[in-house]
Amino acid sequence: MKYILALLAATVTLQACRPPVYTPKPKGYYRVDLPEHEYVKMERQGWPYSFEYPSYAGIFKDTLTEDSRRPENKYWMNIDFPQWGARIYISYKPVSSKDNITKLMDDTHEMSYYHTKKADYINPNMVTNQNGVSILTYSVGGNAASAYQFIATDTLHHYLRGALYFDVTPNADSLKPLNDFLKKDIDHLISTLKWND
Repeated sequence: MKYILALLAATVTLQACRPPVYTPKPKGYYRVDLPEHEYVKMERQGWPYSFEYPSYAGIFKDTLTEDSRRPENKYWMNIDFPQWGARIYISYKPVSSKDNITKLMDDTHEMSYYHTKKADYINPNMVTNQNGVSILTYSVGGNAASAYQFIATDTLHHYLRGALYFDVTPNADSLKPLNDFLKKDIDHLISTLKWND
């Protein structure tokens, strides 16, 4: 009996001296508080296009790239969301000929499908908005640099391209809430886009 009690005491003592087992916590992401969708009109005197954009964004003339500083690209702009490190790049080119629009469309197709290296899928979708503007949208899945892109054209006079980028390494999981939120803003932008002829 003494031996059994001694063995039991030794077992309990050894069990109590064991270090606790560490269980790692699952990977998480920061919570992002998102505002209500609210829009204001972007209409600049003499510009060939206008649309509605989110009130919580800033619009700035694009002067960062060499291309944007060329006189023929004077209608390029950026829609910035500094609180999330996001930007929608807007580039506009006047259409001068059938060859010109073909090259612009080919360049856009090439730029959009460049993301296939990291993308799980690319879904193109053609729509015509309430103002009669034809728009081709691209939804890109996976860890691609840009989740949403679009082009709008009348094939005669106007060609506009937009692309959403974040100033972080692409991670589809962590960016999903912001991508979904900003997709609604992009959808609103393209639904209100019109040419100022």
